Amino acid sequence: MERADIAIIGTGPGGVSAALTAKVRNKNILLIGKKQMSDKVSKAHQIMNYPGLPAVTGAQMAETFEKQLAMMEIDITDSRIGTVYAMGDYFAIQAGEEMLEAESVILACGVVSGKTLPGEDEFLGSGVSYCATCDACFYKGKKVAVIGYGKDAEHEADFLAEVAAEVLYFPMYQHEPEVSERVTVIKERPNEIFGEKKVEGLRTEQGEHFVDGVFVLRDAVSPKQLVPGLELDGNHVKVNLSMETNIPGLFACGDITGTPYQYIKAAGQGNVAALSAVTYLDAKKRAAGKQ
Repeated sequence: MERADIAIIGTGPGGVSAALTAKVRNKNILLIGKKQMSDKVSKAHQIMNYPGLPAVTGAQMAETFEKQLAMMEIDITDSRIGTVYAMGDYFAIQAGEEMLEAESVILACGVVSGKTLPGEDEFLGSGVSYCATCDACFYKGKKVAVIGYGKDAEHEADFLAEVAAEVLYFPMYQHEPEVSERVTVIKERPNEIFGEKKVEGLRTEQGEHFVDGVFVLRDAVSPKQLVPGLELDGNHVKVNLSMETNIPGLFACGDITGTPYQYIKAAGQGNVAALSAVTYLDAKKRAAGKQ
């Protein structure tokens, strides 16, 4: 795949705004996220303070976003992002089984609700994963647990069942899971991921389940796990007024940058992030021309 000028991760108001602005500025972009738009948007009951869309429902707003993206001929790459690697003069983005590349990246992927599980951070890369498509190959013939925070996780559990010997699925939502008969649904709330040097099991309120790996499938990945070396302010990405992070060429906007969690704030920051990315790319091009 051709290296994009700007990769935008997230299809909420921030990501959509960034994509539209970058497209207007004639940049080659990758918009990565859910084709149905951000769940936070599409499931909202009513939004009262978004200019031009009075008393709009989340579903109506999502539909409006989709229409405008289509009008601007902006496609959405529907992939779960594992990790974004800063490679010096470009970024490598792990998206499912693919490794995408971009000159710059805008993070617009929202925030993780709640705290990580005890053991989750400690065993990241040693049995804890956030992407079944990315890491299923390491668990061929083994036993794994999947903690699913949304219906999308069911597809990844089914995929894992094609590779792993046994898949335990822990739904963290109210709807009845619709998974393959090869997946065992366990309606227990996980409390801790445990082990010595690597994952050995998952502890719930009812007992222990011994597994070789645990897949934690949330709608958003914690920023410190998403981009190695990224500077945070608490649980949020630290940015300046230009939406620049501490990593050159990496920008952020929306909820991931902190409160207030407002759609209109995210859209404004998305516009700024895209313009800053354009300025960064233009400066980079000028510098290369002088060499």
